Amino acid sequence: MPVETQRLYERIAQQLASGIARGQYKVGQRLPSERELAQTFSVSRPTVREAIIALELDNLVEVRVGSGVYVTNTEPPGGKAGATDIGPFELLEARRSIEGEVCALAATRIDDTQLAELETLLEEMRTENEHDIAASEDADRRFHEAIAAATQNSGMIAVVKMLWDARTRSPQNRSLTIKVRASGYKPRIDEHTAILKALRERDGEAARSAMREHLTRVIEALLKATEIQELERARQQIAEQRKRYGQTK
Repeated sequence: MPVETQRLYERIAQQLASGIARGQYKVGQRLPSERELAQTFSVSRPTVREAIIALELDNLVEVRVGSGVYVTNTEPPGGKAGATDIGPFELLEARRSIEGEVCALAATRIDDTQLAELETLLEEMRTENEHDIAASEDADRRFHEAIAAATQNSGMIAVVKMLWDARTRSPQNRSLTIKVRASGYKPRIDEHTAILKALRERDGEAARSAMREHLTRVIEALLKATEIQELERARQQIAEQRKRYGQTK
């Protein structure tokens, strides 16, 4: 694949994998920190995180509790790197731009029946947040697709569906979803309520802002959730060490 057509995180992952294969990073060695890697490759920390997820899926590295990312193999156990797809943070960046405009147009065309459907989906999300996160996430998807349907624009409907299909299809997105669910993250009712309010008022500018604000907060929440997960694990490890050391004194 020509370099110019590669995804950015994929290029970083390949460079790190090459360094591992050459022995620049040896088995058992800790990789530089996320911040250091971001500076080295002149990319954002979310891009580095996407690259690490790809390396994890290839069993080249392991993220260890409160310690860092360690090399586990010099090459993928299967002999070649696994399939890659759109990264979770680049997908959210695309959604923020595209769905913001979709929401703005929907506000000028949505009818009362469609608003009622969105209200029903919002209540479904609220209920399922307490029982079944996967079901809540499915209602979340249908909420966003229903907004696209309200535009009456087949191109926008197709693009939004494609973006959500990519979220489901991508191994990198699926891996992050598992981590984020474990952290307790759920679809945010207040943010979806703000979107629905703007649509109900037929205010295109407010609808655009509400959708963009929502997806910005999703990006921030996913970054924070994965960091909190590691911090909480680190605290647990420290507590266990203190307990063990206390018992041996």
